[in-house]
Amino acid sequence: MVCALGMALGAIAPGLAAAGQTDSVRSVADNAAPDKTSQDKTSQDQDKDEGLVIEPKELPATYPHGPYQVNFHARGNYVPVLRWRVESGALPPGIKLEDNGVLHGEAERAGEFQFVVAVRDGGQPQQAMQKGFVIKVVEAITLAWKVPAHVTGNRIDGSVEVSNTTADDMDLTFEVKAVNENGRATEIGYQHFPLKKGTIGMALPFGETLPHGAYTVYVDVNGEIAKRNAIYKEQMKTPAALQVVVGP
Repeated sequence: MVCALGMALGAIAPGLAAAGQTDSVRSVADNAAPDKTSQDKTSQDQDKDEGLVIEPKELPATYPHGPYQVNFHARGNYVPVLRWRVESGALPPGIKLEDNGVLHGEAERAGEFQFVVAVRDGGQPQQAMQKGFVIKVVEAITLAWKVPAHVTGNRIDGSVEVSNTTADDMDLTFEVKAVNENGRATEIGYQHFPLKKGTIGMALPFGETLPHGAYTVYVDVNGEIAKRNAIYKEQMKTPAALQVVVGP
């Protein structure tokens, strides 16, 4: 009987040891597992410490007569309702900031506009925060020389690059005229076609044979977006007259 009892105890002991190891592992895992409630509280405490934080961090660019809307908001510990205003600087003409934080409108002209936005909450005393922003209003059409107008024998040739920075396709008219010293204009380039949205640096060549004379070259591009009743224009000209000395 003593021998049987010893054997029984020997069989139970490994099970007890294994159970003890399992409990130990579970205890370590429980201690290592993050407490979600604790994490949420830490995040809330961080927001409380930060006070009002104005978002977004930056504002998107736009173009003249392009629809624009951004909703300012704040995070942190505050008392509703938030009130917004432009504290200093200037918004692009055509864009305004509402009291509820909605920035919207259509910019009237290109440029870079810097301003400071202020927000106040409904607490007593009030919390307030300010943040500086920049809105870049880029030209809807950009026009640049690719190969500047030049004389080759009895011809004037060249090319330009045109871009459509808007979010819409536009109906583009491209015209190039050479005007002599007497004011007579000769067309040396013309195209009319749809310029797709987002087109960057499309090359447009021009050139023609001309009579003897001194010519100033004018390049005009007109882009129309009919659905928004918007027309964009750009012009370039040669800095000095080009002399054609060989007749056709």
